[in-house]
Amino acid sequence: MTNNVQEKGLLRFSTAGSVDDGKSTLIGRLLYDSKSVFEDQLAAISKTGMKNESGQVNLALLTDGLRAEREQGITIDVAYRYFATPRRKFIIADTPGHIQYTRNMITGASTSQLSIILVDARKGIVEQTRRHSYIASLLGMKHIVYCVNKMDLVDYEEGVFDQIRTELEDFTSNLDCESVFYVPISALMGDNIVTESARMPWYKGDTVLQILEKADVNINESRDGARLSVQTNAKSSTRKMSHFGNSGRVAGGVFSKGDEVLLLPYEVPSRITAITSCKGAVDRVGDLESCTVRLENDIRLERGDMIVPLKAKPRISTEHEVTLCWMSEKAMEEGKKYIVQHTTRETTAVVEQVKYKLDINTLNRIEGNNIVRMNDIVHVRLSTLLPLFTDPYLRNQKTGSIILVDRDSYETVGAGIVSKTSSQV
Repeated sequence: MTNNVQEKGLLRFSTAGSVDDGKSTLIGRLLYDSKSVFEDQLAAISKTGMKNESGQVNLALLTDGLRAEREQGITIDVAYRYFATPRRKFIIADTPGHIQYTRNMITGASTSQLSIILVDARKGIVEQTRRHSYIASLLGMKHIVYCVNKMDLVDYEEGVFDQIRTELEDFTSNLDCESVFYVPISALMGDNIVTESARMPWYKGDTVLQILEKADVNINESRDGARLSVQTNAKSSTRKMSHFGNSGRVAGGVFSKGDEVLLLPYEVPSRITAITSCKGAVDRVGDLESCTVRLENDIRLERGDMIVPLKAKPRISTEHEVTLCWMSEKAMEEGKKYIVQHTTRETTAVVEQVKYKLDINTLNRIEGNNIVRMNDIVHVRLSTLLPLFTDPYLRNQKTGSIILVDRDSYETVGAGIVSKTSSQV
């Protein structure tokens, strides 16, 4: 965290937790108390006649918009919400709590910089708390905020909060996060969400909104590690000649006109002679910007090829060690061929070996068990037909992640993080 508030920065954060921990109510409270709800929205949910247990309008309906979700009382998909304060803009990914929707939680968390994980003060830490915490850490989340919710149902007892906090601190000591916060809240009553709670004077920390406004969202714009995965190529004509441009989206770092680059997989050196973005001709492009790059000698690349700095190339390999979250109801099969999607490259992959499974409660490794079922987190050795251009996930999320797809059903069956490469091509 930084001491100075990042003025008008954009923070992407996700919410997670077990079923009925109050994620949707927390988000509704954030939107309502920060005055980010339009009068017609509030009127619309008021007309439903649905009240919470205190007789107030059910703020969870501000996020649980699907009829199926309302009828079942659960969130079944990732819902994105937007709001702003005078200090910052926010994008919220409200993810489901049921264990069978862990894949949706991964989807929401994968683009977030901060995770809010709710814990029911009456139940304490449960398996989903540990699972969501580990996934947030695995995905390189810089900040985790544990909100111990429903403090109103335990009479706002400091001792209840302290016990849960001690257990969380013990568990998170094994996780890799930049900062961890623990906040006692009541999403229903609004305690410590936007304003400090008079019912918990023993808590001296920031409110949830204050933590969100202060979170460090600085992006490293170093040229080291810049990547441009080619999606397509474009041909432009002038009166005298035609030019080829290679189009894609920058994944980390900065490219500038005149940069010396390396073209993968050919490992051919070149130079950027022109860059075009939605702004027209520009001298530089940064992370997440879509652009078309023209290269010296008018070189034309294919989809799945990559442009990188001349002296900062990624790993180039067909053998990979991957931490994988299995998302399919069909068990993983060693030796079976899958489709792997990595940046804009698609090729065939085979799971050569399940090296170990993770015990989500203890974070210990379970070796010798190669049966992988839905929501298992495993470490596997993966081989690919074509080489992939990978970086460690914590350095570059785009080039450090893969997706496995079933070749018959085209179902996404696994999401993985490349931890290291054992051989080079």
